[in-house]
Amino acid sequence: MRRVEGKVALVTGGASGIGLSAATLLAREGAKVVIADFNVEGAKEAAAKIKQQGGEAAGIFLDAGNEESIKAAVDFTVEHYGTITVLFNNVGLTNLHKDLDVVNIDLDEWDRLMNVNAKSVLLGSRFAIPHMIKAGGGSIINTTSMAAFAGDSTRSAYGASKAAVANLTRYIAAQYGKDGIRCNAVAPGLILTPAAKNNMPQEVLDIFAKFNALPYHGEADDIGYTVVFLASDESKFITGQTIQVEGGHYMANPSIADFNQFLEKARNQ
Repeated sequence: MRRVEGKVALVTGGASGIGLSAATLLAREGAKVVIADFNVEGAKEAAAKIKQQGGEAAGIFLDAGNEESIKAAVDFTVEHYGTITVLFNNVGLTNLHKDLDVVNIDLDEWDRLMNVNAKSVLLGSRFAIPHMIKAGGGSIINTTSMAAFAGDSTRSAYGASKAAVANLTRYIAAQYGKDGIRCNAVAPGLILTPAAKNNMPQEVLDIFAKFNALPYHGEADDIGYTVVFLASDESKFITGQTIQVEGGHYMANPSIADFNQFLEKARNQ
């Protein structure tokens, strides 16, 4: 089933994790894909692998903190494949050492995360939208985070920047819907990307598992398949929405895990 046949997609942050999954699945479903990443060798390797599997892809360099680099990525996509009809704004940074609570946060880090996490979405959309209008429409998909919808003890800039992405998604949808452009976001919870697997202690993974409604963690493809859906015409009447892909982690009363543990203990007494 070729769900995005004939579409041209630019995937930022596409060399690994969620971006790589989305790029691979989009290509498998018929899209021509440009993978843009700061890790240009990883982007090119990902594109080469897609080609080996019968898909169409190209890998290029992207500095998501630089306006000209973002414009160049959009321009390359249009020059290479003739148009752009899908934009997956997926780049996001976090820094556990500097992005702290409000009193102690490094203010330079605040500016850096706002620039890369939020402004890059604005700029990618800004440069892609005129081409999408010429093409008769398109789909913009932004990666926000569950951090946009709940407070935390740290990562203040990350959460604020991702909240900006969630609301910017609505603004783009409202402003360009009449041009046939849809804009939606996906909000991952904990996803077991290679980076998460390699850097998160088991104790942290267990904490997340305790509060998930489902008995397992998410994988990169869980987000990738959501992106394919939002890029496809299957979602043609969906715009301005943020789809939360987080295993029910934030769905229930936050005390439910501890309360269930209490009930289980009471039953066994």
